[in-house]
Amino acid sequence: MRCLFIYNPVSGRGKIYRKLEYILQKLGEKYDSVDSYATTASGDMTRAVRENAGKYDAIIFSGGDGSFNEAVQGLCEAESTPEFGYIPSGTVNDVAHSLGIPRRVGGALKVILTGKNVLLDCMKINDRYAMYIVAAGAFTSATYTTPQAQKKLIGRLAYGIEGIRKNLHFDVFDVNIDNGEQTAKDESVFVVFMNGKYVAGMGLNRRASMADGKIEAAVIRQRKRPNFFHKVRAFFALANLFLFGYHVREKQIVRLQGSHFEVTADDGVVWNFDGEKGVTGKVTVDVLPRRVNMLVPKKKKNI
Repeated sequence: MRCLFIYNPVSGRGKIYRKLEYILQKLGEKYDSVDSYATTASGDMTRAVRENAGKYDAIIFSGGDGSFNEAVQGLCEAESTPEFGYIPSGTVNDVAHSLGIPRRVGGALKVILTGKNVLLDCMKINDRYAMYIVAAGAFTSATYTTPQAQKKLIGRLAYGIEGIRKNLHFDVFDVNIDNGEQTAKDESVFVVFMNGKYVAGMGLNRRASMADGKIEAAVIRQRKRPNFFHKVRAFFALANLFLFGYHVREKQIVRLQGSHFEVTADDGVVWNFDGEKGVTGKVTVDVLPRRVNMLVPKKKKNI
């Protein structure tokens, strides 16, 4: 079996680059040949996966959730489906947390060497793709506007600081979501579509599965011209969602489930795909069932 290891040399403060020889040696215990490729710019991971998906039996990659998103873009644009292995090295690593993949390099390599293959769903948003989250509204820009130097210095706390600095005023926007059976039409401060279990390091959707052909969606409602009390109420609704999860009892949260969503939003609404800046305005969100052939821990039951 042929394997390609793709890594982001700056992710995780350069720890993958420092352990590159060890990683390639361990991968050589499973695969007959192992090649490596270091990304150099945004979008490079996508191109490398797309161009090599048909040439290798396995693609192992490293980076944060943004790198995972780039890898999924490349996989979905390719015709072949090699097995995927993941060594998390980002700031939050929500996908790894959802799948039970350890943050330690040795632990992640053990999953690759001894784990099992599971076919996971991903999401298609217009002509783009995402693995675990599509979101818009309060705090969602923090993941792609936080300076890399700040993330290296103080880790995930940097996201909180950036989110408070830019988003505490809670912009209100109109959104209309239709899943074919239910329609939610509201003014909102936060909208999220979830395929994963963890968002921003918190168990927002722990009961969900990444292999059931479904997406969970939540909308935090808000009045068009909120007063101070309304703003505080929306803040607590958002806090309840993140602290207690998707099923929390909260009047200001509208919930929907399905495999296809038609979403109408203002042109100025920016969607976040797995922590990366995505498209704006109107989107269609679909499940792509069993698209990602992922190596996960052998004892992991609830994927």
